[in-house]
Amino acid sequence: MAEKSPSLVISKGKSEIGILPKMANRHGLIAGATGTGKTVTLRVMAERFSGIGVPVFMADVKGDLSGLPFPGGENPKVAERVQKLGLSDFSPQGFPVAFWDLFREQGHPVRTTVSEMGPLLLSRILNLNDVQSGVLTIAFKIADDSGLLLLDLKDLRSMIQYVGDNAEQFQTQYGNISAASIGAIQRNLLALEQQGAEKFFGEPALDLQDFMQTDAAGKGVINIITADKLMQSPRLYATFLLWMLSELFENLPEVGDPPKPKLVFFFDEAHLLFDELPKVLEEKIEQVVRLIRSKGIGVYFITQNPLDLPETILGQLGNRVQHALRAFTPRDQKTVKAAADTFRANPKLNVAKVITELEVGEALVSMLDEKGAPTVVERALIYPPRSRLIPLTPEERSKIIQGSALYGHYEKVVDRESAFEKLKSRAEEKQAQAEAAAPARGRGAAPKSQAEIIVGAVAKSAAHAIGSQIGRQIIRGVLGSIFGGSRGR
Repeated sequence: MAEKSPSLVISKGKSEIGILPKMANRHGLIAGATGTGKTVTLRVMAERFSGIGVPVFMADVKGDLSGLPFPGGENPKVAERVQKLGLSDFSPQGFPVAFWDLFREQGHPVRTTVSEMGPLLLSRILNLNDVQSGVLTIAFKIADDSGLLLLDLKDLRSMIQYVGDNAEQFQTQYGNISAASIGAIQRNLLALEQQGAEKFFGEPALDLQDFMQTDAAGKGVINIITADKLMQSPRLYATFLLWMLSELFENLPEVGDPPKPKLVFFFDEAHLLFDELPKVLEEKIEQVVRLIRSKGIGVYFITQNPLDLPETILGQLGNRVQHALRAFTPRDQKTVKAAADTFRANPKLNVAKVITELEVGEALVSMLDEKGAPTVVERALIYPPRSRLIPLTPEERSKIIQGSALYGHYEKVVDRESAFEKLKSRAEEKQAQAEAAAPARGRGAAPKSQAEIIVGAVAKSAAHAIGSQIGRQIIRGVLGSIFGGSRGR
């Protein structure tokens, strides 16, 4: 008889309940109303995975996960939980952490390129309608066909201006390009820049292997993306995490069912991903979640209600922790019943009733067994975290960032030639040719050729695009899009 795999214990009901490492890439869900203990559950799970050498990626939405590098135990509620659970071997412990930040303020920068983000994801960030999204797709195609790299938002603005100025030249081959759509895209790009999103597009490129490190003691590094500021732009936050998931899916090799995951990815505030989501994008997400387990990646969604997620996604989440839900209205009561029905029934437990009675730190827990089947749901108390609950001071965070082996690599911005520079160069070259040819034109020179007309249009486009962009940095990053777009390299 095969030896039973040890579980990563996260809670205790009548007995200890934990996640089997070899089933951890079958994905999971942490759900519950605000203030019921989801963040503590997330922290405890991250600690358990790190402890067996599994790297973790998660977003710090509320700014209260940064204490993970230091031992905890200072909180009286932790001591109370330890005593209540009878944890005689409990000891405070810190875990290796790498901090990341799209805004380059509280962690290593994270970047991608416009080209690799692709028109579909960008259309979601920009909140474009179908017609505008189609024009953006045309602009990407023209850039690909013309050998113009779209690396940052300045490149994209230049390209959109160029396409708009030369719409008649492109309509026969690529389709209709309306001035209204061009204007809408440009306005939304400007709004995105004002939110600070231009810092997300650049290089050096993120190397996925930097998310999959262990420390000298063999613990998995917990990668924390600082998201308190990012959450002010919820659509950008959700699309960024979708990009991350897509990057992992496209670039990692198949590994089948490993004895433990290569990486566990926590998707907090998951409902934001599916708000007003186009059907084509929902289908892509469902495909990624279904197939990424074979890459050794476990995806855990954190949200208030399991019904926030599409049924096709929810059905793939085998490891579940359900904290309390509120039932103040008839609609709430229907929601609670529907949430209860997602569990494997326990004849000794009225799940729909218990969901509304759970105290902070309590949860209904069901994990996958050795055969991959969900266990009967049980009421349990979540284990206390071993790391420090108090967030880091700015000085502590800075010390950890600067002490990282990654420090200095992503902080250095790389500037290389892309669409903006090429359009600018063409404009300058055309201007010099025009000045040199001016006397000849005055003596009745031959009419302009078609090629000269097109070059002149490029120059005009570049001149428009360049005017408002002088002084901005040109940066670049990496994305492996699930949508099969050009990687722009």
